[in-house]
Amino acid sequence: MPDRAISRLRVDEARALWEGEDVFSLGKKAHAARLALHPEPVVTYIVDRNINYTNICACGCRFCAFFKAPGQPGGYVLGPQELATKVAETVELGGYQILLQGGMHPDLHLDFYTGMLSSLRDGFPGVAVHGFSPPEIVFLAKMEGLSIAEVLAELKASGLASLPGGGAEILSDPIRSHVSPNKCPADQWIEVMATAHGLGLRSTATMVIGLGETIEHRLEHLSRLRDLQDKTGGFTAFIPWTFQPGNTALAVPEASSWEYLRMLALSRLFLDNIPNIQASWVTQGPMVGQMALYFGANDFGSTMIEENVVAAAGVRFSMEEDDLRRLVVKAGFEPVRRNMDYSRREG
Repeated sequence: MPDRAISRLRVDEARALWEGEDVFSLGKKAHAARLALHPEPVVTYIVDRNINYTNICACGCRFCAFFKAPGQPGGYVLGPQELATKVAETVELGGYQILLQGGMHPDLHLDFYTGMLSSLRDGFPGVAVHGFSPPEIVFLAKMEGLSIAEVLAELKASGLASLPGGGAEILSDPIRSHVSPNKCPADQWIEVMATAHGLGLRSTATMVIGLGETIEHRLEHLSRLRDLQDKTGGFTAFIPWTFQPGNTALAVPEASSWEYLRMLALSRLFLDNIPNIQASWVTQGPMVGQMALYFGANDFGSTMIEENVVAAAGVRFSMEEDDLRRLVVKAGFEPVRRNMDYSRREG
């Protein structure tokens, strides 16, 4: 939580920093804030696998290169054995968490999800399931005629451990209506996270920059997250990354690494109540990922044993755990395995 002896950064102050500071001065301020929160020379990471249980999605977001519309060739749903094989491979590679996300599939009902979770819990009790973004929860609740709380309670009872922050993109409805008009509005994304936190489910928060938004839209996004964190304390980390336009229907130039580092730094300064900031080497590459550790980030994300969504846009960065640890050491820090809640993991 923030030190109240230090005044909280207001929106107008954040805007002034964005307009008046260059990438290096912003980075210096953000690194100081990071060291105030985490003075030990440690960078955390997790060993997990991103498993997409389906690529069939009725949402049709303009920025997504991964989805297939219902009935379109190339759509799939992983069967129980395929899913179990992927998780078993993850365990063999030292993984202990899976990031489980899919699309808004009109033919998959709640019993599919609870059955999938129960099967994973029974077959792999040592593997935590970090799964289902808020838009998936909203879609499922509407399809089943249930409340968001009822759906989340069923999923938690079946083995869901925590929620990823996917589907946030930019939490400003003018942007959402342009790039993902069929996805839940910003207020509903916040509602899902507030409800999850109330049920004892921790979550992460994300932001995708480069969708055509302005700094005002980004600050609205950050303000929404900070306000909710003040109420619930349920976010463990914030992860910003850049939109990858390859193979998508959204014709915008890709945000630069310079833009990414500036936004990362501003996020660290603004989100005084979210303890951890994650570097996005998956979109930026390992070298910029290293630089991010001096622009406010204290976490190096995941080894990402499997990743499909960013790869569908033509960006394929991958890393073995030994390579990840080596990069962290070369940046001047000690690499430490963690769990989703940022408790240290031995081994």
